[in-house]
Amino acid sequence: MEQNLVSGAVNAARPSWDASRLVPRIVHLGCGAFHRAHQALYTHRLLSSSDSDWGICEVSLMSGRGAQLIGDLNAQNRLYTVAERGAGGTELYIVGAVAEALHPQSDGCQAILEALARPETAVVSLTITEKGYCTGAASGQLDLNTPLIQHDLADPQQPQSAIGYLVEALAIRRRRGLPGFTVLSCDNVRENGHVAKAAVTGLAQARDAELAAWIAQHVTFPCTMVDRIVPAATAETLDEIAQQLGVYDPCAIACEPFHQWVIEDNFVNGRPEWDRVGAQFVSDVVPFELMKLRMLNGSHTFLACLGYLAGYRTIAETVSDPAFRRAARSLMQDEQAPTLTMPPDTDLSGYAARLIERFSNPALKHQTAQIASDGSQKLPQRLLDPIRQHLREGSDWRYLALGVAGWMRYVGGVDDRGGHYAVVDPLAATFAAIHQQPQTPAERVRALLDIGDIFGSDLPAHPHFVDAITVVYCQLLNDGAAAAVAAR
Repeated sequence: MEQNLVSGAVNAARPSWDASRLVPRIVHLGCGAFHRAHQALYTHRLLSSSDSDWGICEVSLMSGRGAQLIGDLNAQNRLYTVAERGAGGTELYIVGAVAEALHPQSDGCQAILEALARPETAVVSLTITEKGYCTGAASGQLDLNTPLIQHDLADPQQPQSAIGYLVEALAIRRRRGLPGFTVLSCDNVRENGHVAKAAVTGLAQARDAELAAWIAQHVTFPCTMVDRIVPAATAETLDEIAQQLGVYDPCAIACEPFHQWVIEDNFVNGRPEWDRVGAQFVSDVVPFELMKLRMLNGSHTFLACLGYLAGYRTIAETVSDPAFRRAARSLMQDEQAPTLTMPPDTDLSGYAARLIERFSNPALKHQTAQIASDGSQKLPQRLLDPIRQHLREGSDWRYLALGVAGWMRYVGGVDDRGGHYAVVDPLAATFAAIHQQPQTPAERVRALLDIGDIFGSDLPAHPHFVDAITVVYCQLLNDGAAAAVAAR
């Protein structure tokens, strides 16, 4: 029999507690790499250091790899490995916080709804990415025309979207006289709790006004700020972890040592004491959230799009170029930091320096293409909102302009050497149609700016914004990303 985390000799400590101690009080939708290396690891560390019984029911709604991941987790008693990779070496942890793992393909949609409707379920956490909320990037409201939402309105008892599962589960709880639960978004979305609330209440209202009113009274949607660099797992990553671990773990994930979690303390039905293991509960997450979205995520998008165009395939490679490194630091410190209002003791210059250090970690192969994906969902909060502030104040935003123009070049699907690549984005077909038209560069910029869900109506009507983006876009076409960055 092939050795695994359960049966093999491993070079890491297995959980010290009996798995029967765990009660699946948390249901998590979106069993991806980030969650496994962040929230689930916090929960594991709480279990390791206390008598907590808060376990996690993992749910993946993604077909293909998602179904395979749940199957692999169950095959090894829901254990998996996290490899924290720093400049000084790698630390391995075998995580034992998962009490249950479900997928609609193997378990059926009713099993997932019943898990959400169980009396002991107190927190439903989410890592479903921006597009999983099915909200308009500009409006922030649920898009009722999204195919998944259309399906869930027509057949609510067989939901396909995460939002559909939440609303149907809450409808079941209401019918059974059970309390609500806390919906805890852990996605890199500005005011993610408000986005989750808009999506859930929007679908509930479309179904039943009384259900929407019950949710408003019995469910809370705290905002969170999550921070840890977690590249998508690759075959190379899994092989490297197996060499150190001693057995092959198909669910393993590598990440940086740094982690941060700031949570609005607004839980309707109890919560784990994550603050005992490093999380921070606060009354207002927004300042921390904006700091991370603009300085970390905004510079990530900047480096990913421009770095990929220039031929760099990882963030570490990109910031090894002195011009890109200098540009990212200037973007964070000179253009993003001034848009933030932080507690008095916050050192934004030090935060920027730490981010550059984290981006430079050679042990993390964080793919520029991965970070550049789904840019239409990310651009408004990471780059466009701070530009709006600079436009109001008349301050300098040259690097932000370069980031937006770089994204426009990236969604064209051709790098600076003429190489073609797939653009992964919900609006990929729209971008392809624009770039296939025989247009001048200025006309192409205008066509992209006319996508209201990204740019709204204000920016395309602002002559200074349109002119600045057009000039930089033409510079990227003529000179390439590396030269444009160096010229800044």
